[in-house]
Amino acid sequence: MASSAGLALCGQALVVRGGSRFLATTTASSDDDSIFIYDCSTAEKKPQENKGEDGQPVEKGSDTILASTFSTSGSYFALTDDSKRLILFRTKPWQCLSVRSVVRRCTALTFTASEEKVLVADKSGDVYSFSVLEPHGGGTLELGHLSMLLDVAVSPDDRFVLTADRDEKIRVSWAAAPHSIEAFCLGHAEFVSRIFVVPSHPELLLSSSGDGTLRLWEYRSGRELHCCHVGGPQEPEGTQSPKVARFAASRIAYCCQENYIALSSDCAPVVHIFQLDAPGRQLVHRQQLSFDRRVWDVAFEERRGLWVLQACQEAPLVLCSLVGGQWQAVPDSDVVKRVSSHLRGNWAPLEGAAGADGGFGSLYKATFDNMSTYLRKKEARLQQQLEKRRRRDPQPGPNGQAKRAKPGEAAFSA
Repeated sequence: MASSAGLALCGQALVVRGGSRFLATTTASSDDDSIFIYDCSTAEKKPQENKGEDGQPVEKGSDTILASTFSTSGSYFALTDDSKRLILFRTKPWQCLSVRSVVRRCTALTFTASEEKVLVADKSGDVYSFSVLEPHGGGTLELGHLSMLLDVAVSPDDRFVLTADRDEKIRVSWAAAPHSIEAFCLGHAEFVSRIFVVPSHPELLLSSSGDGTLRLWEYRSGRELHCCHVGGPQEPEGTQSPKVARFAASRIAYCCQENYIALSSDCAPVVHIFQLDAPGRQLVHRQQLSFDRRVWDVAFEERRGLWVLQACQEAPLVLCSLVGGQWQAVPDSDVVKRVSSHLRGNWAPLEGAAGADGGFGSLYKATFDNMSTYLRKKEARLQQQLEKRRRRDPQPGPNGQAKRAKPGEAAFSA
């Protein structure tokens, strides 16, 4: 899976990543204009990263950042890259704490609520935990799936680990005993691209999928509360199950104030705004924000509003705020100008990410219409049999009786 540019926000700490580098700064309105830039290509290399188990050379990773996240308090930041490394940072001030190896290329990661561990999910379907308090300790295998994992999350009380895979499943496992499965959340018709435990309603889970839906669950029971189809053309009427074609959400962002949800699609220039009606356990579509360029990522800052990272060097960041019940871009924001100037000065990594898609396109399972081919061949066989029968049986005469062959005329038989 290729990785496009990404955006992460925690408090007033903002990180933008692209290619092998990320840039960290602050959204605070102050005279502090310092930034922190890290390049994974300069990180510590694994001792045997160019040799496989049989001692033969293996393909070297590109150092591209595949996934990144803040801890709950924002004190830590972690990323995984294409060279199979987990890199941990302290953020106050910014400092690289460790560079550790992972077994497979990772697709997602998250911190536990206690910030004692970071969990990484990989392409082989496994979840490993790494200690934050012992930043150089090795990983521990926690659980596994039979298919590729696309996202991992934890409940706010750290009791449950939630995992989403390519085979349409969301699994809810006990953190203390991951082999013990509490529930499955089943209903998606395609791979589950993102999952998100709602902070203000810790019993609820949001999930998005390649089937073009956003769903709300009570995850401990596996019960689906609501399903919304998002964007894209519908299948023609008369089909068994109308669904949105080729839409995969790449980010679910949440604002605790008034329970707003932002959903950015896979490489599309739109952001869908929903609102969670908690008493009725419903998702209400409020607005669709359109942009001139492809949207890479979105994130909420509780005090300022919705940050949107787009593929535009002139205006890489857009800040939207809630005005009169509608989200709209904030014109001439000083903080947007300041942070955007940093990005323009370090645009090369983001420009490289402009050619990458979110990677979800390759996850759709191929379908084959074998029935149409079978019916065509069956029709051809029936026509051949009918033709043979016509040739074998004499044609009826004027009086309805079989027409006899004339003397000396051989009867034709197929």
